[in-house]
Amino acid sequence: MKKILILLCISLISFSAFSMSVVERKIQTHVITDHSGAEVEVPVEINRIAVTGIYPLPSVLTVFFNSADKIVSMNTPSLTAAKAGLLGQIYPEIVNVDDKSVSGGGANINIEELLKLSPDVVFYSTIAESQVLKNAGIPAVALSVNKWDYNAIETLDNWLSLLSELFPEDSYKATSVHNFSMDAYNLVKQRISSLKPEERKKVFFLFQYSPNTMLTSGKHFWGQWWADAVGAVNVGQDIEKDNSVSVNMEQLYAWNPDIIIVTNFTTVQPSDILTGKVFEDDWSSLNAVKNKEVYKMPLGMYRTFTAGVDTPLTLLWMAKTIYPSLFEDVDIFSYCKDYYKNIFDVDLTDEQVNSIFMPSSFSASGL
Repeated sequence: MKKILILLCISLISFSAFSMSVVERKIQTHVITDHSGAEVEVPVEINRIAVTGIYPLPSVLTVFFNSADKIVSMNTPSLTAAKAGLLGQIYPEIVNVDDKSVSGGGANINIEELLKLSPDVVFYSTIAESQVLKNAGIPAVALSVNKWDYNAIETLDNWLSLLSELFPEDSYKATSVHNFSMDAYNLVKQRISSLKPEERKKVFFLFQYSPNTMLTSGKHFWGQWWADAVGAVNVGQDIEKDNSVSVNMEQLYAWNPDIIIVTNFTTVQPSDILTGKVFEDDWSSLNAVKNKEVYKMPLGMYRTFTAGVDTPLTLLWMAKTIYPSLFEDVDIFSYCKDYYKNIFDVDLTDEQVNSIFMPSSFSASGL
């Protein structure tokens, strides 16, 4: 009987300790306001993160933490960019992250598979459906890509600001990144201030390109902000549609851009366009092709056409690419090394820096 009583006491004590532990875990939450305006109760301690619909965010998180250990799931395009760029080299653990449970995004998320990963929080895009996540009881935090009209600096600042609420121990990085961004932005603005209207280069952003599709940036997409930021003219600026817009060669002939910027959302390389024909399209009559002014955007921690940790670096690269004479003294390679070392304590080799500016076509696979 004594043994039974002792066992009962031990069981009660264990159950009580377990109950207290559960209560304590429940207490350790706080409420944040996400970019959709929703108040979301999230754990104070977050160790497992899933990301869907915001392709640059896994790279931002990884560099923010200087580790990919917290990320348990992300979309396939995010994984592809990680494998093709520096992210997978510096943080090799990220190339093994699951990309199946959230691959559909929105209502197509595989909740059963996602729950098996036990995420503490899921980050999703404000333009996606979140009810499926909420119904599953997973804290779902919305981040926006277009709330700031595709201003890359403001968007990155607001992503990092929200992350700082969730991970206050790393919040100092948000201020550091903002300062680097604004230093680059102000330098560019000062250098281009003397440009006359007729000296501003006309730029065409080749966002996506396949045999059946050619997409660019209108007034409300990343390309417009990049062009405005460096004093260029986005040839698609009169198109009001949000996000990317479809165009054809006839429109491109009418625009006749001085410079073509090719993103890493297409496998096409500048060398393909400079040959004159791609997918039966004839590019040879365009001024940009005649003058060999066709450039591939850098691929750093992610595809740099969007907001991301490489935004200040990309800003200087674009300004120097479009107006080389105004930025002859700007050493992008040194700037790149300084930025990653000073902000994220990452030492880039010469080979790694070179790879940022010579991205492979593989980065666009899976899109």
